[in-house]
Amino acid sequence: MTDLSLIAKYFPTISSDQMRQLGLLPDLYKEWNAKINVISRKDIENIVINHILHSLSIGKYISFRDGSKIFDIGTGGGFPGIPLAILFPNCKFTLIDSIGKKVKVVSAIAESIGLNNVTYIHGRAEDIKNDKCDFVISRAAMSMTDLVQIAKKLINSKDQKNSMPNGIIALKGGDLQAELSAYRSVVSVEELSAIFEEEFFETKKIVYLPL
Repeated sequence: MTDLSLIAKYFPTISSDQMRQLGLLPDLYKEWNAKINVISRKDIENIVINHILHSLSIGKYISFRDGSKIFDIGTGGGFPGIPLAILFPNCKFTLIDSIGKKVKVVSAIAESIGLNNVTYIHGRAEDIKNDKCDFVISRAAMSMTDLVQIAKKLINSKDQKNSMPNGIIALKGGDLQAELSAYRSVVSVEELSAIFEEEFFETKKIVYLPL
């Protein structure tokens, strides 16, 4: 098991079963990454901070209510979807990626830890028909303009069950001024360095756009 003291520090109310599931992730990702590269080699050693804690940061911004449906677009290796599905076991997460081998890794890891509130789509989010969600989440998968184009067809605008209106929650880094200029009247940007002390979070942000 991995040292999860940082997760316990920032999420003190997490259950022992959730901690057990999170603790299994680093070794599973190392094992799979040796076969199918879903995380950069240099990053795999810092998986707890750079991937797991970074993904969980959305849970510091919003506490998804039971029954919420969340689509993780361009999930890659399953971030932020897998850690958030552990954090919110009574929500439904759909992890979407156009690369089949990534979906294979994500589904195998979720099965290994007994995660049963996750489904997968191997394909493009643009092609999803007849399915709606409360929130689209994404981690540096695409520009906000592209994300908005896709998400506005997927987000349920009528049924609101959370403390914040349904929309996009994206994890991004760096200077976002130009990328977000078209949405400046409605977008919210939170600095993760205000929550997390670790150096990794100095340039990291959560971007929320109601749709």
